[in-house]
Amino acid sequence: MMADKIELVRRTYAGDAAEKLQALEAVVAPDIEWTEAAGFPYAGTYRGLEAITAGVFYRLGTEWDGYFAEAHTFVGDDDHVAVFGVYSGTFKATGKFMTSPFAHLYEFENGKIVRMTQYVDTVLVARALN
Repeated sequence: MMADKIELVRRTYAGDAAEKLQALEAVVAPDIEWTEAAGFPYAGTYRGLEAITAGVFYRLGTEWDGYFAEAHTFVGDDDHVAVFGVYSGTFKATGKFMTSPFAHLYEFENGKIVRMTQYVDTVLVARALN
């Protein structure tokens, strides 16, 4: 079961933006809580995929050039999958490029993702914003 959950999460990092969103839609609970880290430009907790898409994914796609979350490590237990990787992209308003390590912790209940918590070096991201 743990390997299955890791594979479900891995698919949400593969392909283009539409493919990633489709993979995410297939595995999230309707009332998923998605928390972006304090200090990150989109900090806060979003509930439901529509709110996540509008508050996070749309903004990443429109406010950044080449924004990418490159996941390199996936680990898990029965109810959690942790993903480690590196963000990169250029903030359009400043033209500044950034790269920052991240960790995402996904929590599962009844085979669906009910919560995602982001951990990121927000100082490295903030340097691109100013």
